[in-house]
Amino acid sequence: MPSYSKVILGLELSFKTDAEPDRVETAKALVEERYRLLNPGGKNLSKEKLLTFVALGLADDLLMANQKLSEMESKLDRILKRIKPPE
Repeated sequence: MPSYSKVILGLELSFKTDAEPDRVETAKALVEERYRLLNPGGKNLSKEKLLTFVALGLADDLLMANQKLSEMESKLDRILKRIKPPE
């Protein structure tokens, strides 16, 4: 499993993941972009609170994506049953 050392929003992080380097960079960029969107003028919210809001937003995105995937799988199952009835 590859090791990474990244500076994300001024925090040095070292971690291991099976993710490819491009995906790690994309994830880093997404977190930094979400942080910047929540803190456009350097407001007085703490970094911890802003990162918590980023985490909540990303968690919501994941929940919505999982729900859409589940709905699409159900729809696909219904379509497949119409095409090929059970034996």
